[in-house]
Amino acid sequence: MDQVLAILGFALVTAFTPGPNNTMLMISGANWGMVPSVPHMLGITFGFPVMVFAVGMGLGGVFEAYPLLHDILKYGSFLYLVYLAWKLARAGRHDASGARQGRPMSFLAAALFQWINPKAWIMAISAMALFVPAGSAMLPAVLLLAAIFALTSLPSAATWCLFGTAIARFLDNDRRVAIFNGAMAILLVLSMVPTLF
Repeated sequence: MDQVLAILGFALVTAFTPGPNNTMLMISGANWGMVPSVPHMLGITFGFPVMVFAVGMGLGGVFEAYPLLHDILKYGSFLYLVYLAWKLARAGRHDASGARQGRPMSFLAAALFQWINPKAWIMAISAMALFVPAGSAMLPAVLLLAAIFALTSLPSAATWCLFGTAIARFLDNDRRVAIFNGAMAILLVLSMVPTLF
């Protein structure tokens, strides 16, 4: 039980702290609201535990054996994140017909995003190092980690999305939407800079 509580504490802290997923959920909530953002939230809730499971069952070892693959993933992920930040910065404003531009991230896109999210990689590898003792039965320990991350991902995702919906009432014109989205896009990119070094 002590181990479960320790993992739960780690999962809650890492899930609720700012990072790419939470920043994008806040932007989604602010621009499109809670209900349209549900597939985005569920994609994270499904995708991250699957990634934790894959890392626990040996994918992390591939990066240790082939460090160049890790570098390719790291820099490729950063470039893709810059592209996403650019798209997010332009989202939510109204076009000539009065419709909002852009749309929330889909379930599949959010699930797949975990594989290029450096914070997700750090969380998954750290959790394995901290909570799966060497020589222990891997499958039960990895399944426990994945299950706890699944339980903490949805409340975190919903909280950040709700925070975005609360901000939405102040975004009553395209200028404010543009400033908010631009600032969040810059923070999204800045949050990833430390992972490059």
